[in-house]
Amino acid sequence: MDLIDDPDQAGNAPEFTVSELSGAVKRMIEGEFAHVRVRAEVGRVSRPRSGHVYLDLKDDRAVLSGVIWKGVASRLATQPEEGMEVVATGRLTTFPGQSKYQIVIEEIAPAGVGALMAMLEKRKALLQAEGLFAEDAKQKIPYLPEIIGVVTSPSGAVIRDILHRLRDRFPRKVLIWPVAVQGEKCAGEVTRAIEGFNAFTPGGALPRPDLLIVARGGGSIEDLWGFNEEIVVRAAAGSDIPLISAVGHETDTTLIDFAADRRAPTPTAAAEMAVPVRRDLLAWTSEQEARLTAALTQGLTRRGQRLADLSRALPRPAALLDTPRQQLDRAGEKLPAALTARVRQGEVRLQKTAGGLRPGLVSARTARLGDRLDGLGHRLGAALARPAGEKRRAFAKLAARLDASRIIEAQGRKARDLDGLVRRLALAGGTRCARDRARLAALDRTHQTLGYRETLKRGYAVVRGDGAVVMTKGAAEKAGALEIEFSDGRLALDGTAKPPAKKTRPKPPPPEQGSLF
Repeated sequence: MDLIDDPDQAGNAPEFTVSELSGAVKRMIEGEFAHVRVRAEVGRVSRPRSGHVYLDLKDDRAVLSGVIWKGVASRLATQPEEGMEVVATGRLTTFPGQSKYQIVIEEIAPAGVGALMAMLEKRKALLQAEGLFAEDAKQKIPYLPEIIGVVTSPSGAVIRDILHRLRDRFPRKVLIWPVAVQGEKCAGEVTRAIEGFNAFTPGGALPRPDLLIVARGGGSIEDLWGFNEEIVVRAAAGSDIPLISAVGHETDTTLIDFAADRRAPTPTAAAEMAVPVRRDLLAWTSEQEARLTAALTQGLTRRGQRLADLSRALPRPAALLDTPRQQLDRAGEKLPAALTARVRQGEVRLQKTAGGLRPGLVSARTARLGDRLDGLGHRLGAALARPAGEKRRAFAKLAARLDASRIIEAQGRKARDLDGLVRRLALAGGTRCARDRARLAALDRTHQTLGYRETLKRGYAVVRGDGAVVMTKGAAEKAGALEIEFSDGRLALDGTAKPPAKKTRPKPPPPEQGSLF
């Protein structure tokens, strides 16, 4: 649009609304830049609850707003992060609500291996700062696990190498969780596999593994990128089951290697870490058995010899009992005199005690105790009589309520109520039967009114040919014999009249006595 300096010409210039002008700009930009590829650095990244992704693509001189719709964002192999250098593919459009243009991104990928490595180092630093790679959080690998869970592709050479190595070293039960080991589905399936194994119930129908191995063969950084995703690293770090990472070859390093409890350079090495060599264990067990047998034999021999040496220094059993026998004899000689002295002392104490037990004192004590016992007897009788009287009064009240005359009166009242109900029920049944008879009679009258005989009374007639109703001239010509029915009878072509046929209706039986319906 050219600027118009002449006021006269300005008055003839067309006027645009804001929407029209915005639409024209939108059509121009979308027509010129239908599909573009942009190499830039990712700036601000926003992920609202709607699932869309809003970001800035920038270089050292300009900033371009971008949007990734929810459906596209869920399918991206690499999620954009701030500071990542990417190549974005999409189409330019405008957003009239803010008078700006933006790119609707359909595909986004890191701009080369350098960008991937930069993003990898940044993600590693963030996860390490959270403590996911801490050595003190790592679990000890069980020495001889009963069940081993393997997360890998079921069709690759990796699972065959692991099974072959386990079979050679120490056969164990293996549960395989098949996953995609590269591509868009890799991270999600590996995460679900680790979490799924941890969700197994110990001792359930499908036993829970004692050890997990996450494995795949070697490849480029793009092929192994699924094992660098944050969800995979967090699942490995949060696994309650000890986990061995065997991703790639010895020179390949992924973030799951740092989060795992143990890293194996190859899948075969992971199998070697998981179980010991059975033959070595058998040989070690045999060696330990021989050493134990030799140690026991040597110890028993040495202790037997020492026991024999000590037994020679012990005195004879008879000599050990000489002194106790002499002491027993001396104690036996002193016992009669000691018993006599003890009896005399008892007699003296008895005589002193008997001197204080006069008959008068005993009689007075007995009288006092007898008076006290009589008082307690009187109190006990009164105490027992009071609750007994209360029980008698309560029983009398209950007996008054259970009067035979009251029961008979109540029975008569209930019988009268029952007779009233029977009369009401019989009356209701009779009323219902009368109402049904009246309704049936009305229906019968309606049926007669709507029948064709009432129509015959108004001057109409029915023509029959060979016994069937004739409705057309052609049918009448074809009939061998014709008959005309009027309201007062039938007339054949020969002039013989027949009275109209009457239908007899069976008379309904009278209701039975006592019937309710």
